[in-house]
Amino acid sequence: MRVRPARPGDAETLRTTVSRAREATVFDDIGAPLLDVSAAGVREAAVGAECCFLMEDDDGPVGVAIAHPDEEGPEAELLALWVHPEHVGEGVTEELLSRVASALSDRGVDTLRASVPDDRPSAHEFYRAHGFDRRAVRRGPAGDEAIVVADIAALG
Repeated sequence: MRVRPARPGDAETLRTTVSRAREATVFDDIGAPLLDVSAAGVREAAVGAECCFLMEDDDGPVGVAIAHPDEEGPEAELLALWVHPEHVGEGVTEELLSRVASALSDRGVDTLRASVPDDRPSAHEFYRAHGFDRRAVRRGPAGDEAIVVADIAALG
């Protein structure tokens, strides 16, 4: 498997892969359905982010991570993290987070932030297992969201 920067042209292939995995959203695995999985939705997220990586094998995409640094301050938000169900447990998540961390570190970012539904213990456990700690809870459009953060240096 190989990791490379994602490009807007990857959107249709990624959408097809997610759809074939019988998932409704790119983020279903971690309980945070934040991205429209249509080709346009994926393309919009990839274009809007400064840090977007795609992991693929010979058959196509197996994972994606999209993050965007805040306009001010040393933080970035993890907008997308998805791994094909057939590749869970193969280190895809760790490799994608490491590449995101390295790219963000080069931009002076020291903290990666994500939002997860507060009522999804599996999402909290996922992030905790990958070095994130709970910072706060806020009211979001879909209900209460927990804000979790990780030190970029610990992810890289």
